[in-house]
Formats: sequence, C-alpha cells, structure tokens
Amino acid sequence: MARDRKKPKTGKALMTEKIGRYRGLAIFLLLLSGVINLLALTGSFYMLQIYDRALTSGSVPTLVAISVLAIGLYLFQGIFDVLRSQILVRFGARMDARLAPLAHEVVIEMPRYGYSTTEALERGRDVDTVRNFVASPAPGALFDLPWMPLFLVFVFVLHPLLGLLTSAGALVLIALTTLTGFVTRNSAADLQKAAVLRGNLADCHARNADILRAMGFAGRAVARFEAANERHLDLQTRTSDVAGSFSGLSKVLRMMLQSALLGLGAYLTMRGELSAGSIIACSVASARALAPVDMILGQWKAMGAARRSFDRLQETIEAMDDDGRFLALPAPTKSIKVEKITIVAPATGTILVSEVSFDVKAGQALGLIGPSGGGKTSLAKGLVGVWPLLRGHVRLDDADLDQWRPEVLGQSIGYLPQDVALLDGTIAENIARFDPDADPGSIIAAARAAGVHEMIVRLPGGYQTELGPNGTSLSAGQRQRIGLARALYGNPFLVVLDEPNSNLDAEGEAALTEAIRAVRERGGIAIVIAHRPSALVAVDLVAIVQNGRLHAFGSKDEVLQPSPRPVPYAPIYGGASASAGRATAAPSK
Repeated sequence: MARDRKKPKTGKALMTEKIGRYRGLAIFLLLLSGVINLLALTGSFYMLQIYDRALTSGSVPTLVAISVLAIGLYLFQGIFDVLRSQILVRFGARMDARLAPLAHEVVIEMPRYGYSTTEALERGRDVDTVRNFVASPAPGALFDLPWMPLFLVFVFVLHPLLGLLTSAGALVLIALTTLTGFVTRNSAADLQKAAVLRGNLADCHARNADILRAMGFAGRAVARFEAANERHLDLQTRTSDVAGSFSGLSKVLRMMLQSALLGLGAYLTMRGELSAGSIIACSVASARALAPVDMILGQWKAMGAARRSFDRLQETIEAMDDDGRFLALPAPTKSIKVEKITIVAPATGTILVSEVSFDVKAGQALGLIGPSGGGKTSLAKGLVGVWPLLRGHVRLDDADLDQWRPEVLGQSIGYLPQDVALLDGTIAENIARFDPDADPGSIIAAARAAGVHEMIVRLPGGYQTELGPNGTSLSAGQRQRIGLARALYGNPFLVVLDEPNSNLDAEGEAALTEAIRAVRERGGIAIVIAHRPSALVAVDLVAIVQNGRLHAFGSKDEVLQPSPRPVPYAPIYGGASASAGRATAAPSK
C-alpha cells in the first residue's frame, strides 16, 4: 500500500498561518459594525421625535431630553467607530510585520528566476498596498454593507413605497459598482504592467548613469523613459476616467434618489399617509443605507489593487513554503560532485551550460578557463545555487544543494561574483555577511586571508568604515579584495571565485594565490574562473569550458601542457590539450 503524501497547503491556509486566524476578528468587527449602524439610526429617530413630538407639543423639557439622549447615542457611535478604525489599523500593521520579511525574501529570490528588480520590489509594495487598504475607510464600508437592510426595514416601516424606492436605488448603485469592477479589471492589469516597464527603465538607467552620461546617450535613455511614461499615463488616465465617470454617475443617482424620496414623502404627507418628521427621517436613513455602496464605488480602484496584491501575497507564501522538507545535515567536508547539469538563462530560457560533469575532492582547487561567453560564469552560479538547474545535480558530500536550507548551506559556501556587490554598511559588517553575532577575530582572520587587513586599518574608519550603497567609496580593486574576504569568512568548505583578479595589482594577486593555497591546506575546495593565468598558480585541476560544454578536465599540467592540437585560446594559458580526460583527478599531496 502506497504511503499517503502530505497534501500541499493552499496559499489561503499558509496566509492564515502567517498572520493568524482572522475569521474571529472579522466576526467581531461585523458585530461591532452592527452596533454602529444601529446607533446610526439615532439621527432618523431624533428627527421623528423633534417634528412629531417636540414641535407639536411645544415642550422644551421634551426637546432637551430628546437632544441629550441623541448626543449620548452619537458619542457611543463615535467611540465604537474609532475603536473599529484602530482595530483595523493594528491588524494592518500586524499583517505588515509578518508578511514584509517574507516579501523581502521574494525580492531576493525573484531575480534568480529572471524577474527584474522592479518586478521583485512589487512584492514589497504589495504588503504596503494591503496595509494601507486595511487602514483606510474602505473596510469599514464593507462591514457596513451587510447592515444596509436595517435601514431599508426602517424606511419600509415608515412607508412601503419609500422602502421600495430606496431598495430600487440601492440595487442600481450595487449594479453600477459591479459594472465598474468588470470594466476596469483589464485596464488595471495593463496599468500595472506599464508601471513595471516604466520602473524597469528607471532602475536600469539609474544603475548605468555613468555610462549614459560618459557616452552621451542619456537623452535617448530619457526618450525611452518618456515613451514608457506616456503609455503609463495614458492607461492611468483611461482607468481613472472610467472609475471617475461611474463615481460621478453614482453621486448623481444618489442625489436624484434623495430628491425623489423627498418628493414622494411630500406627496404621501399631503395625502395624510406620512408625517412631516417621517420625511426627514426617511431622507437620513436612506442616505445612511446607500453610504457604504457610494464609499465602495469611490474606493473601487484601491480595493481592486488591494485584492490583486493580496492574491499575489498568497501565491508568494505558497511558492516560498518549504513544508518542513529540510533535515539538518552535517557540514560538507569531502567533495563536490557535478552530475550532468544544464543551466538556462532565467530571463530567456537560453541554454548556457549543457551536460557538464566533474568531481573535485577536498584539498583541491579547480581553475575554469575558456573564451568569454563560454558559460563559465553561468556554471559558477549553478554551482553555488544562485541559478536553478534545468537538469542534473550539484552535490556536496553526495547531498544535493536542494537538501540544505539556504542559510545553512551559505555557511559552507564562499562566493565572489564578477560584479562585486558590497552592501550599505561597514566593512566589518560586509565581511561578516551581516552576522549580528560575528566574532571580531573571525572577521580579521578573513581579511588577513584575503591580504586586505593592512589596507583596511589604514582607512580613517578602519573596519567601521561606512561603504555606502554598492561600496562606491572604495576603488574596484579594494571592493574585490573585501569581497574576497567576505567569501573566505568562516572558512567555508567550497569557495567559488569568478575572475577574482580582474581588478587586482601584483600585491593583490599574490594575496589571492595565498588565499587559494590556504583553502586547499585546510581541506576546502576552491573553484576559480580566470582569464589571466596568474589566478591559476595555486590550482591543481583545470577545466576548459567552451560553448557551454566541458571540453577538458584534469590536472593542470596535463590540461595546459603544449599540444599539437591546441584549442584557439590555448596560448593565453600556455597551451591546452583537447584530449584531456574528464575523470576525477587525485588530490595533490
């Protein structure tokens, strides 16, 4: 008998786990809204008593008593209304506190799958949108809507004809609200896409401002943004026109309904079927009955945005749920095995690396060489889990990378990308990967291993030097060496360095060579991508990657020895044998 698999949780169930069960809160707010709406009848009863009792009797004490009672009821209504508003504001804040960190995880994860930075940041904005909606008057109108029959019954009690007219007006307004949502649904989706496109251009131009200015095509970049902005404004105007037209029509219909009720009330009063106070009471009650519909129609755009954001957040939580599938594994100490991996570009699906396999043992260092665009950087991203694999496996001590929690796996991996990205913070925080409990000795040890300790202490702020966004206060070479120290922090088992000497001087290259040797001596594995042969001094294995495939793998002496059939780029490295084997090389002694 097959073992039952655990049924995956839906986004709704996971959302409930993250923010807690809110059904009880919704019921409480609905009942509280019932009390508020019941107290909202105070105005109608007050008008009835004033016109039909106080004025006809001429009694001042009666007038005072009725007024004092009405003031007390209004005060209670205001208190309950404020209480409901404060509950909704705090509920929105609680949702934000619990969902924002998860949304930020998605901001970090989405670029791995080909999404732009702007699209990723939309998840954070989704949390803001939902929180702002919950704290707005719109949810109050939604909780008031089920109590609309209370006012309709009151109007029916005054006179059936008045009740029928008010009910007909309410149905027309509800139909108008539904039609508004149907008409604006597609345009709202197009508007969001246009906003993302505009945001993508703005982000791209901001990140490449130096290039745009230096080579004189900033004007053309602005023209591209202008075209995208005009498209966004056109859609926004069109959507706002539709929503505004329906909102304006709703207000006109409400005024017509109010006038019709007054006219009908006057006619019934002339026939002796209604008192004068009932006319005013009917007007007040009908206005209160239709107010939630009018509020919802006016807030329809915000409600639609909040609904879409909430749906995306549910999808986000469902996609991020690990369902408890991770088991704590021991830190890797033996090998990395690459088994027929295929990697595609996340944004386009183009195959960049195809069917690559090799093994590297503890204490070895592998140099990846080959022409530009051959797939070396893509391979590096696949090895450290930055880009997901289309096929194949990367295993540390025979365990696939997917079996590790990212935060645990990260402790065993050091990675220096081509574009060294330092975060806004101090040098010490960047080297320690922003670990709040980092040992200062470990930070200094990593800096010494990268040969950057002396450079850091010569800075005015030393290790506490603030780097600013992207570490722009440092030179490219300084950023690269601090990035190397970050990769070496904590003595990770696997260290992957993508062109680590591209911005280094002779002193930096010597420090890099010593760092690779140190990784090998402590039983780690170093994988170095290089175009300059000076980065390969300390490696014992070399692999040639060309056109996304592994063309040679073996010991450095074997692969780089002069060959009668060298590959076209072999002179850069001193020769390369196209016939080198792909078998695992033995560790150097």
